[in-house]
Amino acid sequence: MTADSTPLYEHPDRNLALELVRATEAAAIRAQPFIGKGDKNAADGAAVDAMRAFLGTVDFDGVIVIGEGEKDKAPMLFNGEHVGTGRGPSCDIAVDPIDGTSLTAAGRQNAISMLAASDRGTMLDASSVFYMNKIVTDGDGFGVIDIDRPIGDNIRAFAKAKGKAVGDIRVAVLDRPRHQQLIEDIRATGAGTRLMLDGDVAGGINAARYGTRIDMCVGIGGSPEGVATACAIKALGGFIQTRLAPKDDDERQKGIDAGLDIDKLYEANDLVSGDNTFFVATGVTDGGLVAGVKRLGPIIRTESIVLRSHSGTIRRIEADHLVSRWL
Repeated sequence: MTADSTPLYEHPDRNLALELVRATEAAAIRAQPFIGKGDKNAADGAAVDAMRAFLGTVDFDGVIVIGEGEKDKAPMLFNGEHVGTGRGPSCDIAVDPIDGTSLTAAGRQNAISMLAASDRGTMLDASSVFYMNKIVTDGDGFGVIDIDRPIGDNIRAFAKAKGKAVGDIRVAVLDRPRHQQLIEDIRATGAGTRLMLDGDVAGGINAARYGTRIDMCVGIGGSPEGVATACAIKALGGFIQTRLAPKDDDERQKGIDAGLDIDKLYEANDLVSGDNTFFVATGVTDGGLVAGVKRLGPIIRTESIVLRSHSGTIRRIEADHLVSRWL
């Protein structure tokens, strides 16, 4: 029994994470032939099919809270879809078979296959508002960072907390026109930027990890990615603050109708409540988080990262898969 008298078998356990990583490995392997071929939809479709097939073999009752759209857009993994055998723990699922489909199609770095899980009913469904503003750091950001302050103030305060010169701070930002002023403001402090072409999940995780080249990840990105990132941040002991960023009044009202508080400051526990989250990711292309999938003669090599908040563990899994089993 757990502290709240709930039987252990009703909670996702450590074995589940090692099962889920098989799904992200499969998605990355199936996407590998499409790397650099210019067809992001073909890459995504192959990854989705592989992930769905492997999830169907896992003993859990998963409901996709954050997927790739509504049911009428199947064969994508859609919001509300049930995955798993239906036996075992009940979970909320956030999934992106390829976070960085454009990166994959272009053969660029930092594409990953990712999946996050938490106890049923603990994951915020923010799908009605597509974007949110985010700021992510490691645990030194607590009591120091405030998303509502100017970015320059946050950078200077964080540098002081870290005992670093402002000029040594590196801030990851999605390279988008909407961030032009933000990028200029970051550089005006003397800090450096790391511009991301796509997919800010890996950027947020790297900002929360100790010993990486990124100190902070900021800017407006996808709301689903923000919730998935929070699952990883809780395992890393990192810091995240977000605010929803509806693109117009219609989307704002849509979010309100869905029960979201548009003006609320959402932190990790608001995005994913409870302390039993998992985050798994397998590299599709090489990046700062994990190495990309590679075909090496008779084997396919994958690298994955597995994070669990309950135990505060970070595991890396390198696996060699026989090519003959994937033909």
